Amino acid sequence: MFLSAIIMILLISLLILIHELGHFLAAKAVGMRVDKFGFGLPVGPTLFSKKIGETQILIHAFLLGGYVSFPDDEEDCDLPKDSPLRFSNKTVGQRSLVISAGVIFNVILAYALIFFTGLIWGHLPDNSYTVTFEKFAPSAVESVLNSGLQQGDKIYTVNGTKVIYPLTLTKYFVLSKEFDGYTDKNIADEKLEELKLLNPQLNAQETIKAGTQVIIPEFQDEKPVKLSLENILGIEKYNSNEIPLSDLQKNLRDKINYNNTYKLDYDSTLEDIAYAISDTKKPVSVTVLRNNEEIELKNIYPNKEGMAGIEQSFSENYKETKTFKQLIDGTCNYVNYTMGFMVTTLLKLFEGKIPMSEMNGIIAITKIGTEIIAYKGIFQGFLLAAMISLNLALINILPVPALDGGHLLFLIIEKITGKPVSKKFVEGLSNFFFYLLVALMVLIIFNDIHAWVIGKI
Repeated sequence: MFLSAIIMILLISLLILIHELGHFLAAKAVGMRVDKFGFGLPVGPTLFSKKIGETQILIHAFLLGGYVSFPDDEEDCDLPKDSPLRFSNKTVGQRSLVISAGVIFNVILAYALIFFTGLIWGHLPDNSYTVTFEKFAPSAVESVLNSGLQQGDKIYTVNGTKVIYPLTLTKYFVLSKEFDGYTDKNIADEKLEELKLLNPQLNAQETIKAGTQVIIPEFQDEKPVKLSLENILGIEKYNSNEIPLSDLQKNLRDKINYNNTYKLDYDSTLEDIAYAISDTKKPVSVTVLRNNEEIELKNIYPNKEGMAGIEQSFSENYKETKTFKQLIDGTCNYVNYTMGFMVTTLLKLFEGKIPMSEMNGIIAITKIGTEIIAYKGIFQGFLLAAMISLNLALINILPVPALDGGHLLFLIIEKITGKPVSKKFVEGLSNFFFYLLVALMVLIIFNDIHAWVIGKI
């Protein structure tokens, strides 16, 4: 595990170095002078410093980042203001190349890591899993025992959703649990009308006194849960649009407990009773593959804890990369899937559909990466590093001041208007967002530590 942690840290360090190397090489290619090449952020002590040629190489104790410094960044620079070695004296196109080179190098590195993995390993993940039913747990509910499930059945769909991720069935069970405290308003309204018909002596507008006997209409299942891919992957919170029951209604629900009559223990209304008897159970329909035949197993009901007693096994699906075409296709497919997932996650985050408390960073990545390398091998570590490299590229290209994308945005404005954005304005805005990003980094590190302590990662 210790060796795996070292390997993961080295891989992350490689991503940062490659990013900054992109800026450095692009600057050299267009004839700029680079004064500093820093690994880590200039916070705290400097562990290493050596001048090579015209560039000072530095390694800082705070390793979460890196930078390249140009003559324009120093007030007391010895170069003349009109020197062609300065960043500001290059064309918009040349400066754009230098700014975007870090992102470009991260993308190239990701492709290289995935290509290398597929070349040596002989296959690449298909971004899906095969989920297989193994056996019934001792706590298996009756509907599961009577469902017809057989050992070796491949779980193919759940409520119409194709199963390509291990947690699909579990998430459906948890969200379909009996007496979950929510109900559909339409069902509650129907039950209210049925209660009125069965109990004509009771006034629906008035409070019904304790001790009154109420005839309860027939119970019915709630609507089945339907999850999107984003819900299953955890990048969008599931919203059923159901109404939560009050504490009084939950208490009524538990006391009625599917009986056809009920004597009130305390004053209530017909509406409260309607809501109470509308919170029942949600059926889960599972389609399995057995001997290459699809078999639908209906009306499986998890218990009040969201458990059904199904023990599963899962295995990751792979595609061979033994020919050059397979290798190219597999690499591109893996990159496309990863980027699509990241863009979707980022959009959900901006839309507020993912809480800030769910954001994780370098500590979580290192811990998860360490375990992946330790238990799944170095190639899975390479793939994770490729994913992080793509994520680093995506985040850096966002049009946020203090990030590469923010600098590109200012260059685009300069190209359109024909004059550079005020240096004072750019510096002020960039500094503000820099400290904002540092605050965000601190929050993410806190999330990582909290998730580690509670065993979430």
